[in-house]
Amino acid sequence: MLLGAGSDADDVIQEAFVKGHRSLSRYRGESSFRSWLLAIVANETRNLYRSRSRRDGIVLRAATANPGSEVAEDVGVAAVLAAERRAALVQALRLLPVKDREVIVCRFFLDLSEDETVTMLGWPRGTVKSRTSRALAKLRGLLDREEALRE
Repeated sequence: MLLGAGSDADDVIQEAFVKGHRSLSRYRGESSFRSWLLAIVANETRNLYRSRSRRDGIVLRAATANPGSEVAEDVGVAAVLAAERRAALVQALRLLPVKDREVIVCRFFLDLSEDETVTMLGWPRGTVKSRTSRALAKLRGLLDREEALRE
């Protein structure tokens, strides 16, 4: 999942569907059902990201305290196996301001239409258009800098 769930994407989707089913009576029809459900998925992904950040901090502290441990080896293996381009893109996305990141994820990772993005984010159409353009320019700049540093 491109909002940050990674290998946990199936679990996030399943949890979102369960929460969506439980909350069906609260769906008011003000937006498309797809937008409503994707908002639940985005919230579940944020929840996962927060809990993963806390967990990873604990794992890294444990690995630092005992460098020969199995935990340290797992962290090293995971880092080696990470795809370099995906890691660079995710890193660049995380450097963007939250609103820029949200519009990029909605438009290009979730493949939402402009109308669906307007509904999901609750922004005027012009804001979605201008923020998308500016966010893409920032993202390109960050990726270009990353590429230049590796050369």
